[in-house]
Amino acid sequence: MAAAGHRDFRVRLINQRIARPCHDEALALGLPLGRHAWLREVALCVAERPWVVARSVAPLSRLRGQRLDRLGESSLGSWLFRQPDLERGPIDITRRHAPFYPAPGPWGRRSVFRHGRFTVLVQEFFLDTMKDELVLPAS
Repeated sequence: MAAAGHRDFRVRLINQRIARPCHDEALALGLPLGRHAWLREVALCVAERPWVVARSVAPLSRLRGQRLDRLGESSLGSWLFRQPDLERGPIDITRRHAPFYPAPGPWGRRSVFRHGRFTVLVQEFFLDTMKDELVLPAS
């Protein structure tokens, strides 16, 4: 994403809530099926056009003290990569249904990050801005 350094780059918070993750997300985190988690969906935009949609999932039992609800339109990555003990699991390539995108979704990558007791699954779906028209909910 060469344009990410552009001054018109911004993170657009689409949704942040407590809900049940998808089956594959729960499996990736070792979370019992049906258990609730913290979910966050954002669009990474350049000149107001989405280039990446991202969905992060964290088990509620691992959130204590993290204050991620205060991120707002800051990127989760800007917080994650400041953690000195951060560990990243293997990167999986996926084509699973992306947030706000009609099936079949775009290609994406995902991996589990660990910081102390905190664990989060970060999924990023890369849009083909030449042909993908993503309709985001109004902010």
